Amino acid sequence: MTSVAVIGLGYTGLPLAREACRAGMRVTGIDENPAVTAALNAGRSHVPDVTAPDLAAMLRAGFRATTDESPLAEASVAVICVPTPLDATGGPDLTHVRRAASGVGDRLKPGTLVVLESTSFPGTTDDVVRSIVERASGLRAGTDFALAFAPERIDPGNDTYGVRNTPRVVGGCTPGCTAAAAGFFRRLCDRVVEASSAREAELAKLLENTYRSVNIALVNELAVAARAWGIDVWDALACARTKPFGFQEFRPGPGVGGHCIPVDPVYLTHWARAAGTPLRLAELAHEINAAMPAHVVRRAGHLLRDRGTDLGGARVLLLGVTYKPNSADLRATPAVPVARLLRRRGARLAYHDPFAEAWAPDGEPVDRAPDALSAAADAALTILLQDHDTLPLDRLVRHARLLLDTRGRLRGSGAHQL
Repeated sequence: MTSVAVIGLGYTGLPLAREACRAGMRVTGIDENPAVTAALNAGRSHVPDVTAPDLAAMLRAGFRATTDESPLAEASVAVICVPTPLDATGGPDLTHVRRAASGVGDRLKPGTLVVLESTSFPGTTDDVVRSIVERASGLRAGTDFALAFAPERIDPGNDTYGVRNTPRVVGGCTPGCTAAAAGFFRRLCDRVVEASSAREAELAKLLENTYRSVNIALVNELAVAARAWGIDVWDALACARTKPFGFQEFRPGPGVGGHCIPVDPVYLTHWARAAGTPLRLAELAHEINAAMPAHVVRRAGHLLRDRGTDLGGARVLLLGVTYKPNSADLRATPAVPVARLLRRRGARLAYHDPFAEAWAPDGEPVDRAPDALSAAADAALTILLQDHDTLPLDRLVRHARLLLDTRGRLRGSGAHQL
């Protein structure tokens, strides 16, 4: 039986562990957070896409979670699924990857397949992970063990596409490494795509999300400019999307969030600039998207001034604070910089979100309004940041004293648009 160790049991690692259990593999999950491992062993999942019944089936299949790295010594496959965030300077932070690679190298046995899933810049697998693992183990990638990159393609909250039916890209340090990784993932995924090497696979992952970042930036910039021109950007988008070819719709909003779009393009642009080939379009897109929360707050200030009041001291209700609709995911949500900027202007904040029972941007809790409509009636301004299906949007306009819609859901209703 194939023995798999999954390092990092978050939004990427836990769904992968579930699929490996379903494929009949013996799976151990390793995570540095003891609260996470204890909860998983007790049948409580912290990842919404892995349900309690899913986890119960995993535990029956032999899955166990631990903070102990010793199971790596017995694993025939080790998959690194740790976070790759940004550091304090806004650049790539490979601390978790380096630590995981060191743990693998300390316990590596010949013949093991090592896979990096964590998103990073081209060369991370070859130049960072490989050097750490080889130095710690004394073994050589491509000869004594296989090493490959297989980027995660998890879309939290997506009920249609998961690990099994989303094509998996793999690229190894050698052709043999690619073949070994492809063989493993063919047991988990319906389709495996072999890249020329790990670097092409790494670039493919960054390309996917930089593509989205650039196109979101385009419509965000158009939304700001169209307001100045007196043009309804939402009507223009509705017209453009009727073209059956050559156009894919992206929609403006208060900013970008999640684990991909605010972070992955930075890994790409940092790497490109270090290589002496800056990607100016990708860099500019990141700047435009990062500026959208400030645009939201400027619009809020203008709307209140038109009513003869000011943001300072005004009660502002934020509706929907997660980064994507119908999800509890708060990672890098643009609601945080919106709240930060509103607080700096002296606004008194409250929020309502059926998916977020508590919310503390920058560590400072915001009052949670239990009812959206009554809270909107009490607030000087309501800002719709995330348009969850469960929000009473059809009744919101009648209750809110002043409403700013950043998602284009309430066009023609009297709500003010982005």
